[in-house]
Amino acid sequence: MDLTTDPYASAAAEARAGLLGKIVAGGGLTDPAWRAAFEEVPRHLFVPYYYEAGGAGGEGGARGTAAYTRLWRDDRDPLRRARWLAGAYADAPLATRLRDGELISSSSQPSLMARMLHALQVRDGDSAMEIGAGSGYNAALIAHRLGDAHVTTLDLDPEITEAARNHLAAAGFRPAVVTGDGARGCPARAPYDRIIATCAVPSVPLAWLGQCRPGALILAPLATGLVVLRVTDARHAEGRFLATPAYFVPLRGSGPPPPVPTHGLPSRPLLDDSFRFLLNVAAGHMEPVEALALWEHEGRPGHERYGVTVRGERQWAWLDEPEGAYAWPLGPAVAGA
Repeated sequence: MDLTTDPYASAAAEARAGLLGKIVAGGGLTDPAWRAAFEEVPRHLFVPYYYEAGGAGGEGGARGTAAYTRLWRDDRDPLRRARWLAGAYADAPLATRLRDGELISSSSQPSLMARMLHALQVRDGDSAMEIGAGSGYNAALIAHRLGDAHVTTLDLDPEITEAARNHLAAAGFRPAVVTGDGARGCPARAPYDRIIATCAVPSVPLAWLGQCRPGALILAPLATGLVVLRVTDARHAEGRFLATPAYFVPLRGSGPPPPVPTHGLPSRPLLDDSFRFLLNVAAGHMEPVEALALWEHEGRPGHERYGVTVRGERQWAWLDEPEGAYAWPLGPAVAGA
């Protein structure tokens, strides 16, 4: 779509300003370069349609799953078109692709995207790889900041990469869009200064470390949190989790996350993000009642007190210190690790 002929350009600019104001009011986008990216990249071009859960007989539902309603840019109903545009600039995640009733791709919540991009600490001239192309919107924001030539976005699904490529071109961006296994990265365009994953991983693929320059940062969703690792070399990295909780679609090919047992637990701590995080990070290595006792004994620690260490084939999550009293092996390792 030519931006000069976009029929939604004026209304979208107003909606985008409103979204930007909410993110800034929440303490985000303190970096002028990222603020400019959110001001200028039109999110609606990346979500020509998306799905809302609920509604009888909606499109995209499947037997045994909730129905979905599709909102579409070219809907004949002007009220539904207005609803689509408002949703495109809401501070909320958007389900963009379903298969057999299962969500396989989405556009993340913009305020969370802003926090993640800020945590990348990018510098002019950095080369970045994104794992999980999604709609292409996040890649566009990164390309706005670093330039097309410095950005690679990767996804296993050719339908997703084709759509992302088209959306990016419509918005005037042309980073490298690669179809491939995210766990294996993209060695052809390495080395990278920054890697950001927009899908959850059970452990950190060693292939990513091997494609990083020494001192690079990797940001990835893991165990309902966001870990930021500083890479030492191809087999060593370490870092802590950000304070914010995060829930992402799993990396394709990594398998479903392990079940998190909750038997014997009172309902109140299960409503706490920090306790659910501990249950996830220690899944398979700690009984739920034991986890509750640890959480309460340690003062109900938040995400930022946890970290991850990678030492070759061995990697683990920990509370407070890498060699401290509380540590849990991560895995199983995804393909490419």
